[in-house]
Amino acid sequence: MSNGGPKITDIKIDPHNLYREEAFTDLTFATIRRLTPVKLDGSVDESREPIFTGMTQLMSPNGPIPVQCLIEGAKTLQEAADKLPAAIEKTVQAMIAEAKELERQEASKIIMP
Repeated sequence: MSNGGPKITDIKIDPHNLYREEAFTDLTFATIRRLTPVKLDGSVDESREPIFTGMTQLMSPNGPIPVQCLIEGAKTLQEAADKLPAAIEKTVQAMIAEAKELERQEASKIIMP
């Protein structure tokens, strides 16, 4: 029985938006991923800039919280490493603000008997 919606097998790859992924880690605190733009044949697409993302975990009373962020403006691995702390901080602050807003919304709900 089909509901007429898209099927998981209908996935199509955008051949103009392909990236090769590489991971770099210090084995203690963080991982940086470099997404290098590539053409359909796998060669580097020089017309697009690489994308860097950062990943780490914060410890909470309920266990580790994964944090992932875009490292804006980084063109090299060195720049990404230098900008990672600020990018993580920005993401964590946004997560905290979102959690506070959700908490505020939950507290403001009217409880009907």
